[in-house]
Amino acid sequence: MAPRINRANGQAAMAFVLTKRKKNTKSMMQGSNQQQAGSLSADRATSTNSEVELDKVKSKENRTQGKACPQEKQPEEEIPKVPMGPGPYFYISGSNGAGLVSIYCQSRGWQRIYDNRREDYALKWCEIKCRETYYHFKEGEQLLYQIPNNGVLTSKTGLLCCLREQERVMKKISRSSNSKLLKMEEFFPESFRLDLKDERNAFFELCKEEQIWICKPSCSNQGRGIFLLKNPAAVNTLQAKLHSTEENLLNKRVPYKAPQARIVQRYIHQPLLLEGKKFDVRSYLLIACTAPYVLFFAPGYVRLTCVNYDAASDDLTVHLTNQYVQKKNSLYSQLKDETVWRMEHFNSYVNEKFRKTNGLPKDWVFTVFTKRMQQIMLQCFLAAKHKLDRKLGYFDLIGCDFLIDENFKVWLLEMNANPALHTNCKVLRDIIPTVVYESLDLVLEVFNKCLKGQSVLPLDTLCHFVLLYHEDAADLGQKQPWKLRTGLCTGRFLRPQTGSTSHFGQSPAKVLEKSSKKLGCSRKKVALLSRKNCQQTVLTIPHAQLFDHHGKTL
Repeated sequence: MAPRINRANGQAAMAFVLTKRKKNTKSMMQGSNQQQAGSLSADRATSTNSEVELDKVKSKENRTQGKACPQEKQPEEEIPKVPMGPGPYFYISGSNGAGLVSIYCQSRGWQRIYDNRREDYALKWCEIKCRETYYHFKEGEQLLYQIPNNGVLTSKTGLLCCLREQERVMKKISRSSNSKLLKMEEFFPESFRLDLKDERNAFFELCKEEQIWICKPSCSNQGRGIFLLKNPAAVNTLQAKLHSTEENLLNKRVPYKAPQARIVQRYIHQPLLLEGKKFDVRSYLLIACTAPYVLFFAPGYVRLTCVNYDAASDDLTVHLTNQYVQKKNSLYSQLKDETVWRMEHFNSYVNEKFRKTNGLPKDWVFTVFTKRMQQIMLQCFLAAKHKLDRKLGYFDLIGCDFLIDENFKVWLLEMNANPALHTNCKVLRDIIPTVVYESLDLVLEVFNKCLKGQSVLPLDTLCHFVLLYHEDAADLGQKQPWKLRTGLCTGRFLRPQTGSTSHFGQSPAKVLEKSSKKLGCSRKKVALLSRKNCQQTVLTIPHAQLFDHHGKTL
């Protein structure tokens, strides 16, 4: 649910974020978040030579590992006066989504603070995770973006391990006819960990023919450090380099630094194409609460490459669709708005081009495909839920990337922590604010209901999102009462002060109408969206009715 925005305050907040970005970049990059470990290899994203890539990635990785999280010092001349009001207060670190979060909080009457050491915040939104942040976090009193160990779900090796464990358990107990859990091979490309010797050897033994594999760092995003292995020669080069690195470490010829974990995945070389271009779909998984778990699915958008697909091309902008990589293509500035499609556009295209020839049901994108994405997201979460840290106030927004092959089989490529929330083209300016605002609305509503001991459902702020999973609070309390301690929580840092704005109790239609100017859509369109989308839909396993990629009941 999008809050009412004061235009002047919103512009000021956005301007402040932009002016601080340059001076804050250096301190932010010194954080201990693992996802930044591979970021320094971004300028080599278009290279496909495995030996060169590994050399450069590891050398720069060694300069980023093991650094403690610094206090985020703000330039003295840019620090505003300390807020004198009673709060609530919010703190933002980093630029990703900062402007939207700031506008949202200020519209509620909250005041922004700039000292990372303050512990009286209501909401803390940090792009880079710090140990101190979680150490001082007050459960049930504050909201904190990013679950501390979300890497078990969002790192390449973490997700792979969780799915393999789930697969082993399901094989032992045999898949119940009610669970409808998928086999890994049905949605996840064949993968090997290069940091484990047995798996590494198994991969090199398997990969002796002309096949394409894609090598990815475990804890990186935006296409950083990715390269393709397109022939046996490239695989042999990689094998020799890894062997040399292992020998050097064993003989201590170089200072010991564990090499960055990587995986190799079988490349989906026959993807479905849109107007000749490769694409994938970014959707969102919102973990609005961890105690109890409350999860939502949010639709996103389609990401296309600038140029036509050619499996033999050495240009990574042909193979990787994210905006960070596409910016490296010389055509990007001309085609920027064409590299992002709305889901409605995608659905119309599939109806027109593929429905009859491939025997697809009408609106395959909004029915079969969407249900399959939700099913895969939920299965991945269920595989990792027992490992995630749980405290009332933790929440997370995860970007999930899906690819569709020419047979309309849906593949999960990866799940990303701290997904890009930039609005650098028209479609994203319409979609991203809604994702951020409704995420925060749902997080706040669920948090307040948990504090009051109220039932989470129904949800007043649920509009575009879909409820995927709601853990039974009573059952959770019986199993893990020591983890919740909600009876001792008061939410004191989030208590609204006199004159602050509350958005609860407003209908989704009204809020959409208020946000129509911001989103650049007409009132007629808003009314249509409110009737069509503002439904409290629940998808749960094992009770959900699920379908295969042709729309047949499983």
